[in-house]
Amino acid sequence: MELESSIDGESLVEQVRNELVEIDSMDVNDHAQRYEDLHTTMAAALSSIDGV
Repeated sequence: MELESSIDGESLVEQVRNELVEIDSMDVNDHAQRYEDLHTTMAAALSSIDGV
């Protein structure tokens, strides 16, 4: 999952939900990298918030 520069909060939440559903359907051995990618995306979104 890549973070788009113009993504709004609701779109990000929807993307994260979709990603979690997709991860849930995968073999447990494949979860680690997907969770790491998701964490990176969410951390970038949080660091882009001004005034919080």
